[in-house]
Amino acid sequence: MNSAPQQLDEEDLQLVNALQVVPRMPWTALGEILDRHPTSLAARWRRIEGGGGAWITAHPRGNPDQMALSFHDVRCTPNHRRSVAEAIGRIPEVFSVEECHRDRDFMLTVISANPALLTETVYPQLEAIPHLSGFESTFCTRLHRTASDWELDALTPAQRRALQAAAGSPPSPESHPGPPPASFGPIMRVLGQDGRATAAQIAEATGLHPATARRRLQRVLESGALNFRCDVSHRATGYPVMCQWFARLPASDHDAAAEELASMGALRLCASTTGRSNFMFMMWHRSATDIMSVEQLASQRLPRLEIRETVIISNIPKRAGWHLDSDGRRRGHFVDAGHQWD
Repeated sequence: MNSAPQQLDEEDLQLVNALQVVPRMPWTALGEILDRHPTSLAARWRRIEGGGGAWITAHPRGNPDQMALSFHDVRCTPNHRRSVAEAIGRIPEVFSVEECHRDRDFMLTVISANPALLTETVYPQLEAIPHLSGFESTFCTRLHRTASDWELDALTPAQRRALQAAAGSPPSPESHPGPPPASFGPIMRVLGQDGRATAAQIAEATGLHPATARRRLQRVLESGALNFRCDVSHRATGYPVMCQWFARLPASDHDAAAEELASMGALRLCASTTGRSNFMFMMWHRSATDIMSVEQLASQRLPRLEIRETVIISNIPKRAGWHLDSDGRRRGHFVDAGHQWD
């Protein structure tokens, strides 16, 4: 039996929350706002990151008007879950793998540069996995909320305002339609593993001239094509229960419903989709009783929301390219998908 995972303390949570707001802010600026010495903050972050409790990554935003974002329910033969999960996790385009125990064994999130890549590259890899008995696909038609939109509640309002003011307005991906430029690929691979990587680190990792690395990094940051996020272990931050809902809702209500759901809890995903259900959302919870509370609130505030299925997620073997342990800590290796944009 696994021992209880060590949770992050209050100062850890405060630092992680600040990095959720401003993932790439320099330690000196963070130190002024959090009233801590920059060296102490950097050392604390190295400890948290080294223990797998939190990390910063970057990935394509997955907006359906820029690339193909799809969800897949996977079934496998009994007693082969581990080998199937490991094989799925090695597929670069598979962004996340979630394990469950109802009508499907795994739920996958796949980001591909275009729909052709999905059918020509991803499907054959899934079909080649031994003991994978079948899968069904749905496609995202609008992405309302992602994990990068959710934050811990560990900062004071004044600290949050100061961080947002120091960061300025984020770049808008809408002003840069289409997939990331080809030159982004090498930089995306480095930022996927370390979202705080500097131009010097990128130059060293890619072989680019330092001036070229600095110029291209700036273009990446200004483009809005990448989503930078400080990700966390669900157990280390006190959210041991994960639940996903599949629902039907009139299309005209989707945007407003996403706003309402965001006020009800730790909303980690909300999307409009094709398929038997046309609206899905996922939350992290402090306890299983929160699931009923969310459903009661949703029925009161969203009377036209018809929940078709409630699925408990038992494990997340892979999230945003990183392999995780059963507590959601970053323990494994990073599976790079940046080759799609080379």
